[in-house]
Amino acid sequence: MSEQQICAGCGRKLDGEESFSPGGRTLCEDCYLLASHRVQTCDPLAVRSALSARKALNIGALEGLTARQRSIRDYIESKGKVRSDQLISTLGLSSQELERDLAVLRHCELVKGLKEGDDVYLVLF
Repeated sequence: MSEQQICAGCGRKLDGEESFSPGGRTLCEDCYLLASHRVQTCDPLAVRSALSARKALNIGALEGLTARQRSIRDYIESKGKVRSDQLISTLGLSSQELERDLAVLRHCELVKGLKEGDDVYLVLF
């Protein structure tokens, strides 16, 4: 009988077919994707692709956003500027969720970063 494997990222029990072992760590598919395919907020090609696709499909600025992406954008709009940690605590997000959604909002040119002194704020584009 084989030993039950546990994901080193999230602690979930795995069967052998759904596990990955990069660098000797056993990961589930979700944790493997998070570890190997980091979202890049500042990606000019992704911005160009997102804007081109939205234009070709005649999608408006806020159409096609998830409820969470819309709530992030709406919160930033209501405050004018906000730090990432404020969004995480106020909206109850994980840092990974916020990172993924901010990348989409940035690629669609809806939200951008603004550095003021030592702080980085999120503002509307």
